[in-house]
Amino acid sequence: MSSKDKVLEFLENNKDTYISGEAMASALGLSRNAIWKAINELRKTGYEIDAVSNRGYRLGTSNDIISTAGILSHLDGSIKNLYESQPDLIRIYDSTTSTNRIAKEFAIAGASHATIVLAKEQTEGRGRREHSFYSPEGGLYMSILLKPSHLKTLVPDEITTATGSAVCTAIEKLTGQKPRIKPINDLFIDDKKICGILTEAGTEFETGDVQWIVVGIGINFDSDIKAFPSDIRNSATSLFSPGQSSITKNQLAAEILNQLFSQKIF
Repeated sequence: MSSKDKVLEFLENNKDTYISGEAMASALGLSRNAIWKAINELRKTGYEIDAVSNRGYRLGTSNDIISTAGILSHLDGSIKNLYESQPDLIRIYDSTTSTNRIAKEFAIAGASHATIVLAKEQTEGRGRREHSFYSPEGGLYMSILLKPSHLKTLVPDEITTATGSAVCTAIEKLTGQKPRIKPINDLFIDDKKICGILTEAGTEFETGDVQWIVVGIGINFDSDIKAFPSDIRNSATSLFSPGQSSITKNQLAAEILNQLFSQKIF
């Protein structure tokens, strides 16, 4: 992990406290100069970092940038150990065609079980039966690569339903809102769609054996529903109004992974 990522994770873990550069350097085993450089690098990439004389640094409350360090800071136990030991399992994009498409490309290239692909925008998001899935900035889009040897079932509907249950539990735990699953791949709040799930698989042609499974999750996080296309505007909702979220996308992504792990989907 780079100095920048170490500092970011440290700040994520201490959001409510100002930490001096000296204390941070001591805790992370870095020089004061390395801390200063890392802070400047983070600011250049868009992070708001408060600095107060004689108190130190603190991550600004308005930050909501998806990052490996941010996700790691909210993971639990064994799953945190997994991703900390293999940070390349987390792949993050500002914008991509489709996280499922990228995850499938990784699968074909031999990527490991539990690789996740995240983006804050999709330009070619898809739902079931090749339906388009409107995926503007403001959403949380993530796909998880699963290998059969790690799964207790290969029944697509069971994997999709279990994923939906994990997302519902994560949302309720963090926000108090209670989505319901409309069989089998959509989540609703107050009869409006909040999330779509797409499960896809790759099989060996000769035997039909499943080689990998990719589960895609698209959530309207703090999306501007008023800007949605007219044909879906009235049937969609978002967890938060734009810029009004009480949690971060990192927290929600991490809690979904925590719930999937606790349900032994992995």
